[in-house]
Amino acid sequence: MKNNNKNKNTDSLFAFHKENYKYLFLGLIFLALGFILMIGGKSEDPNVFNEAIFSTRRLTIAPILLIIGFSIEFWAIMKKPKKN
Repeated sequence: MKNNNKNKNTDSLFAFHKENYKYLFLGLIFLALGFILMIGGKSEDPNVFNEAIFSTRRLTIAPILLIIGFSIEFWAIMKKPKKN
């Protein structure tokens, strides 16, 4: 019986629980993917303009993934664990 009380006390000391860490990891995946999709578009010659910097991938998809990732991170930090 003492062992159960000890586990309950140690669980309440931690700010995050297993579910929070799952959401944090998921948010990090979205953030990493968004930043990876933004990479590139550099011109080989500095005197030549490269239109690749205006691709849909860099201007639309990557920022949407970043917004989703930051939203998931915010949710993971603010989420309270369920009480048993």
